[in-house]
Amino acid sequence: MRKILDFFKKEMMLSVALVAAAASLFITPPSPELFSEIDWKTLATLFMLLSVLEGFKQENIFAPLLRRTARISGIKRLTCFFVYGVFFSSMFVTNDVSLIIFVPLTITIFKSAGKEKYILPVLAFENIAAIRGSLLTPFGSPQNLFLFSQSGISAGDFLGMMFPLWIFSFFLLYVFVSLLYKNNSREPVMQEDGEKLAAEGKLAQKEGPLWQKKEEGKFWKPKRILYVSLFSVIIFTIVSRTNLWPFVTLAVALALLAFDRKILFKTDYVLLLTFLCFFVFSSSICRNPAVAAFLQGIVSGHEYLASILLSQVISNVPAAIVLWPFTGEGGLRALLYGLDSAGLCSIIGSLASVINLRIYVREYPGKSAAFIKSFTWISLAFFAVVVFPQLALINLGISKNCNF
Repeated sequence: MRKILDFFKKEMMLSVALVAAAASLFITPPSPELFSEIDWKTLATLFMLLSVLEGFKQENIFAPLLRRTARISGIKRLTCFFVYGVFFSSMFVTNDVSLIIFVPLTITIFKSAGKEKYILPVLAFENIAAIRGSLLTPFGSPQNLFLFSQSGISAGDFLGMMFPLWIFSFFLLYVFVSLLYKNNSREPVMQEDGEKLAAEGKLAQKEGPLWQKKEEGKFWKPKRILYVSLFSVIIFTIVSRTNLWPFVTLAVALALLAFDRKILFKTDYVLLLTFLCFFVFSSSICRNPAVAAFLQGIVSGHEYLASILLSQVISNVPAAIVLWPFTGEGGLRALLYGLDSAGLCSIIGSLASVINLRIYVREYPGKSAAFIKSFTWISLAFFAVVVFPQLALINLGISKNCNF
């Protein structure tokens, strides 16, 4: 019993989701219609992404990119490498996976070079990069994936809607990095220590298999080819919106079962169960006319503010599921902008931020308060700069009568 309680304390988001789902069933009793409204396509797609991206981590797909850190001179350049590594990779492998790839190595390199004073602000920049880089693509984050699937918007329209935020964030991140090193932009990294550390293989101790050099030969090993191929199929399934997704899901599962079944045991089923519980909650309250009408009146026309505020309570992924049914016509842009900005306001606002905190605390036990303080001030400063341009874009879309 104690292990069960400890598990639910650790997985607080799942606990909230289970309570919400159970409570909602008292509002609307369970029925076949209720469960038929659950977005099984999004759950299946998320399962495929989580499984295949776990394979990316295990096979160390990004090893060649990460080993380039040994050739970088100058602390500002090294910071830009990590920050923009997260920024660009999060567009394809989701924001949380990009942080899992880059954050442990960031801590290791900065510690080995005697630059620990920069670790907290650099991790805050990487967190922002994960949130703002991933917003460009429909598969960059779980909430984007869900809303892209539900809204029916084309991939081109989605990219066009999110590109202004993405490109502005790209340049703003460089401004923030430059401000951090405004008085010491040419400070060396003490590269000799970093190269010695890498040569001795000590990087592998920090995060297990992710940093181990599994082979010295050619990069394209069979399993790497398998995972890159499966990832390409998944992306095509998402973008094309094919009705064959059940068969694609089955094919991916069978491929993993046949060639790398251990990955199926490493998939993040906690996140999948959390999604399922919030789908049950959303479907249940939508089927109650009184509750649905009340929420429709509150959310419709106020999607931007509602998404930011609710995300500070239950995070942006569950907030997307709860708010979407009550989003008014033309409110997709406001909802997306709010959800993809909520993680800048607090740790709770984005699951990716919680993951970043976990990685840091494993290396620095008892230092969570220092992380939260640094993260909050830097992220809020970034949010203060982007909030008004986002509001202007939302109002511009309304004035042009855009249907999203």
